[in-house]
Amino acid sequence: MAKRNTLFIRIVEGKNLPIKDITGSSDPYCIVRIDNEAIIRTATIWKTLSPFWGEEYNVHLPPSFHTISFHVLDEDSLRDLAKKDRNGASDPFVRVRYNGKTHESAVVKKSCYPRWNESFEFELDDAPLDTPLSVEVWDWDLVSKNDFLGKVLFNIHRLQSAHQEEGWFRLVPDKPKHSQHEGTLGSLRLQLRLRDETVLPSGHYQPLTELLCQSVGPHLNGNWPDLIMLIDETTTAESRQEVASNLVKLFLGQGLAKEFLDVLFKLELDKTSEPNTLFRSNSLASKSMESFLKVAGMQYLHRLLGPLINRIFEEKKYVELDPNKVELKEAGCTGLHRVHTEAEVIQQSTSLLQSYLSELLHAIVQSASYCPVALCQAFQQLYQCVNKRFPEPEYRKVKFIAVTSFLCLRFISPAIMSPKLFHLREKHADARTSRTLLLLAKAIQTIGNLDTLTCCSKEPWMGPLQPAIQLGITQLKDFISRLVSCDNSEDLGLQQRMSLQCGSMEKEGFILLHKTKDKSMLMTSPFKKYYVTLSKDTLSYARTQHSKKSSFISLPRIRAVEKVEEKSFGSANVMQIISSRDNGLVETLYLDCKSVNELNQWLSALRKACSHNTDTMSSYHPGIYKGDRWSCCHQKDKADPGCDKTKHGVTLQEWYDPLDPDLESQLIYRHLIGVRQAMRKKYQEMIKPEEEDDRETLEGEKKLDGVTRLFSVLQDLQNSHTAVEEEEERLKNRNFLLELQT
Repeated sequence: MAKRNTLFIRIVEGKNLPIKDITGSSDPYCIVRIDNEAIIRTATIWKTLSPFWGEEYNVHLPPSFHTISFHVLDEDSLRDLAKKDRNGASDPFVRVRYNGKTHESAVVKKSCYPRWNESFEFELDDAPLDTPLSVEVWDWDLVSKNDFLGKVLFNIHRLQSAHQEEGWFRLVPDKPKHSQHEGTLGSLRLQLRLRDETVLPSGHYQPLTELLCQSVGPHLNGNWPDLIMLIDETTTAESRQEVASNLVKLFLGQGLAKEFLDVLFKLELDKTSEPNTLFRSNSLASKSMESFLKVAGMQYLHRLLGPLINRIFEEKKYVELDPNKVELKEAGCTGLHRVHTEAEVIQQSTSLLQSYLSELLHAIVQSASYCPVALCQAFQQLYQCVNKRFPEPEYRKVKFIAVTSFLCLRFISPAIMSPKLFHLREKHADARTSRTLLLLAKAIQTIGNLDTLTCCSKEPWMGPLQPAIQLGITQLKDFISRLVSCDNSEDLGLQQRMSLQCGSMEKEGFILLHKTKDKSMLMTSPFKKYYVTLSKDTLSYARTQHSKKSSFISLPRIRAVEKVEEKSFGSANVMQIISSRDNGLVETLYLDCKSVNELNQWLSALRKACSHNTDTMSSYHPGIYKGDRWSCCHQKDKADPGCDKTKHGVTLQEWYDPLDPDLESQLIYRHLIGVRQAMRKKYQEMIKPEEEDDRETLEGEKKLDGVTRLFSVLQDLQNSHTAVEEEEERLKNRNFLLELQT
């Protein structure tokens, strides 16, 4: 049994942000901190006061976490403090107060943009629930009284009790009592959802898993309701995406993803009379297929789009087809220093887009040879189901459009428009590159719709691309015909193939590295560039990617994976890997990452890979041993166990994470228990005509038994959770009584 705390974060957009640049704009980005530790950094959105990020994250947290904070910053201007000294700066320090106790940070001399990177801990057990945490910023003065710069008050328990916060949050100044300044810092639109799950041992979920697997078996009969149909009918729009994702992952783990999607395809087709609207709504079928593509097809997408996306980002060409949006200054000059004409800009843009589109279509056609078996089978099943439902000659394009509606409109096109959200790029595109990506995405959407006339009638300026689009439609139809006719019988089984594609913890890339044994003295320039690879059992590193000579650390020997404080190396993105050697001594490997996101990705990957290690450290030194003492706590003993607690529990959820069948089963159970009454009511409505006509059959009785069994299984799981909660409460009361007796 395990406790799983997961925080879902959606950073949507900001509005009315303050001007920070001399151009009258800003370059905003957002930092998310968990217990004062930077976990997430969004991309920078350039030259705007109303940025749109649209970034989503799942953060796995330890049960003891306390606070989450959001910081909106300008790319070239960090947390601006008031200038209190004659030299136009301040000497700021931070004073943190909670429940009668106070901690103070170091003083940063002559700065309005200080960075402390210090952590403080307070015991929460004895504090009243409404006790605020006060963080005050002061300007230090040697002679006169310290000047107060501002403070922020935090409610420690608000998020834990509310579980979800969503909407626009006003960014407040350091002195909120000055009401005339309210609103001048703008707002941030967020959605936060804290999920606290108790995951039972696997055996408790086996009846539910078996029942769901039986519901996608070959015994389905359209005359009687089944479990998937009930789930489809009772899942609300707000929870449909999460439910779809959980079901897809559960059936992937059981090797039944194709069968599950087949049931949903047929349910959707039974409800559809107009083929032009097929799979265009956000139904459970559409959301499940989207989730399936992201889980099973992300590596395929990276191989397909990666080279073209990188080319567009690197070239940064000015591309525009709409005459109303052409900016001649942006287009630059000709070789004779003459400004381009509008016609020349459009002609040049057409050539570039044709080149990009040709490269993309060539990549799509070639991808038939490496498209994952799971995707081929899903598209094959979809194609056949639609062809069977709409066999008429006038609907001959519908089976192709059903496939392209997912492949192009819901997978490839969104990834082109927002490469960062699909992990194709580390940063969002600038305005020029974004426009190029948008125009390319429009072209591939038109090809996916298999209709050039509609696009050209709505946006006639897309006309110059019509020949390329028409050729693309022919190529795409040929590609789909190949994809759905391929024979996968001799390939790996679906379950085994999926475990190879999405069940790996592998991570790799070039990174700056330094190794020190027994915390020996560091060199002046300690870091060198290595290619680091995290595999199932080891962390290895070599000077080149294909080097035959490499060093490695066995993952079971890793005792801690933690951040290093900034003052140690002058970088805020250094982490340390502490491991034991054969002789029992420890050695530390330092990794200097390019960004806070890369830092947390490596931290998360290593912490997850070492989650079952037994010989782990409970404390560590966030600093380094240099000279004759630790830089963090000034202890002189090299073997000192540490001055800060390790943070094994904080990890980021990534698309390549292995499946967790127990967690997925728990999340499905939690959803079903929430809609149990709605399912009962819907089930009674669905079987009433058959009961009245007395047309029950043996097959129908099996269906009835299946649904009845579902309610019984849910009740058993609920009883198990209740027993666990009662036992936890009993142990808590027992410990409380023991403390009183002591």
